[in-house]
Amino acid sequence: MAEIEKAKKKSKKKSLGELQVAMDCKMEPSDIPEKLDCKDWPLLFKNFDKMLTRTKHFTPLTSGSTPLHRTLSEYVKSGCINLDKPSNPSSHEVVAWIKRILKVEKTGHSGTLDPKVSGCLIVCIDRATRLAKSQQSAGKEYIAVFKLHSAVEDTQKISQALERLRGALFQRPPLISAVKRQLRVRTVYDSWFLDYDKERNIGIFKVKCEAGSYVRTICVHLGLFLGTGAQMQELRRNRSGVQSEEDNMVTMHDILDAQWLYENHGDESYLRRVIKPLEALLGEAVALAIALMTSPTMSACDHGVVAKIKRVIMERDAYPRKWGLGPKASMKKRMIVEGKLDKHGKPNENTPADWLSGYADYSQTPQQILPKTEENGVKETGQKRKREESESAEPEAEAKVKAEPQEMDVDQTPKEKKKKDKKKKKEKKEKDAEVSMNETMETEGETGETPKKEKKKKKKKSKEEAQE
Repeated sequence: MAEIEKAKKKSKKKSLGELQVAMDCKMEPSDIPEKLDCKDWPLLFKNFDKMLTRTKHFTPLTSGSTPLHRTLSEYVKSGCINLDKPSNPSSHEVVAWIKRILKVEKTGHSGTLDPKVSGCLIVCIDRATRLAKSQQSAGKEYIAVFKLHSAVEDTQKISQALERLRGALFQRPPLISAVKRQLRVRTVYDSWFLDYDKERNIGIFKVKCEAGSYVRTICVHLGLFLGTGAQMQELRRNRSGVQSEEDNMVTMHDILDAQWLYENHGDESYLRRVIKPLEALLGEAVALAIALMTSPTMSACDHGVVAKIKRVIMERDAYPRKWGLGPKASMKKRMIVEGKLDKHGKPNENTPADWLSGYADYSQTPQQILPKTEENGVKETGQKRKREESESAEPEAEAKVKAEPQEMDVDQTPKEKKKKDKKKKKEKKEKDAEVSMNETMETEGETGETPKKEKKKKKKKSKEEAQE
């Protein structure tokens, strides 16, 4: 009986996923200000609570949803997996297998692991692949097993050599690598010497380094510092960017079982545990950008370009559009309704002069934007000279036109025009040939020799002068 009661109690208890789905993940606005407790703060922060007041007053947005309230298809399409990559298959093979298992369009990973290396590999699915670049450049953490070629007198020397292998290091990728073998600089942020076996000359160390670092070359450099020589025996990545081994790492078997359970029994709880939402990597990411200002400058300035966008992550129309509500935009809408602008917002015959002079359309290209004009219709300085030159060139052109009467092509078919063009080309060729023949005849008449013979004579003279 006691066992039955325990089973009933367990069945009544809801799982963590069910509790999260049931709860409302939203903040409700209120006008009650929050008070800061500044009793134990330093003297410099005295009366800080009076200077800064925090409130919960804001306008709630009805659009958007938490990851737990999304449908499974949307959840999978904007999800990522913290995968424990097995040794032997390559990263590309593993990603291709996951794409086939989950039946999705795109998959990407957070940085290539060599076939023999195991550990943390973040796999991005469909929309989350936009974040793959940011994860590839994130810092990594490895645990390596190295073997020395000969014994060391004191293990303290190993830890000292590892301390020397910190900071910016020159590295050349190994012979068997996926990148070009050229010298480059990679930073090692920290390293820890964990253990050493004197009998087998095998040791373990942990390293926190920049993306693109080769731990194999660090092991080789360690052997050079010790004077014994060393090589890497085994490697495991225990952290990639924000995700680590402790953050719900799953295996390939978990992914296969979760997909089978959903397809055969319609249970999506296992699949939701295996796949993490996109927000686990960068929060509610809108776009990836390169900052053009420092944070103090951003807080101080009131206009300007803050960052240059590299990749937009958020889906279109996830939130309502807020542009087009300013004073100029509202005036433009009003003028379109009144008929003072056309339906595209472009000026027409009813557009007032104040709007033409004061409004600048930045959507146009520089070629489309017309230059400003003065009241008398003459363009501003810088283009007056062009106008004067064109006026002076006009009478000359008129004189030439009068001297050479043009042939008027009236009611001519395209075939007749082609024939006329061919005749003109033939006439030009014949004239050119006659001119060239006359020139050659004149030269022969003066010297009695052809131009080729003259060239030969000149060459002979130049050779004789050089010999003398």
